[in-house]
Amino acid sequence: MTLIVTLLLLAAVVITAAYICFLVAYSVPKQTRESLYDMPDTEQYSPFAEESHRMIDEALSIPFEPVTVQSYDGFTLFGRHYPAAPDAPWLIMFHGYKSGAERDFCGGMPYGVKSGYNVLLVDQRAHGRSEGRCLTFGVKERHDCLTWINYVLSVAGPDAKIVLYGMSMGAATVLMAAGLELPGNIVGIVSDSGYSSPSGIIKKVLKDRHFPQFPTYSLLRLGGMLFGGFDIEEASAVMAMESCDIPVLFIHGEDDRFVPCEMGIENYEHCKSEHKMMLTVPGAGHGISYMVDRPAYLNAVNSFLDSVFHGV
Repeated sequence: MTLIVTLLLLAAVVITAAYICFLVAYSVPKQTRESLYDMPDTEQYSPFAEESHRMIDEALSIPFEPVTVQSYDGFTLFGRHYPAAPDAPWLIMFHGYKSGAERDFCGGMPYGVKSGYNVLLVDQRAHGRSEGRCLTFGVKERHDCLTWINYVLSVAGPDAKIVLYGMSMGAATVLMAAGLELPGNIVGIVSDSGYSSPSGIIKKVLKDRHFPQFPTYSLLRLGGMLFGGFDIEEASAVMAMESCDIPVLFIHGEDDRFVPCEMGIENYEHCKSEHKMMLTVPGAGHGISYMVDRPAYLNAVNSFLDSVFHGV
């Protein structure tokens, strides 16, 4: 009897610890308009704070058509469609971890609108105005990506040309989505600051924050399984790239202290597409390559989009 009680108590402790890990890693705080302006107060980001706020204001001022779809597991997902000509190509944009769409794409979305593309800026599951119990580091979000693709085809027709564009976790999302059976309408992928795998970035963050890999990683994985219904080891960007034949542009800051540039290079090296490009930006931190070297960033994006949309 004593042994049974001991085992039950141990199980309760493990499950409680796994739930706490789940809340910390996978739950998303309530997001507000004001939270879009929150940026790290560090030497990498502070020089761009004023410009970022101005760009976010501009992004928020651009009118859009609200769009909702149902995810494969029953959640209502929200997006913003910035319409262009009916036959114009599409950019579907996916933001990062516990972030906001207008913040991560305060440069990219206005660029797409001004360039004459149909832009679909989505709130990832559990973020913003999208429903969801938790984020999953791209494991479930990659299926949401396919849902949004199908939405575009339903309104734009079977000849629509689409590029998937992701930032940070959104970049990993679009790369992992390439491992699914995507329609031929997906003519390109842009990955900005994407990690190589959910498990890899979680282990890296644990190391940075001086948490022991065991049992913390095991508890994080268990928490995802028990309370989120997903396994952080069931998908990875690297694995998806091994069979990718879609053109991909990889962008990464060389001084990225959250998602190491080495992860972006690893994704690039594993990508089997005959048409792939890599831009690394010296001195750029996580997700701010555009701010650090805008000419190089826009030149790479323009060249890539011209090649996949127009064959230039």
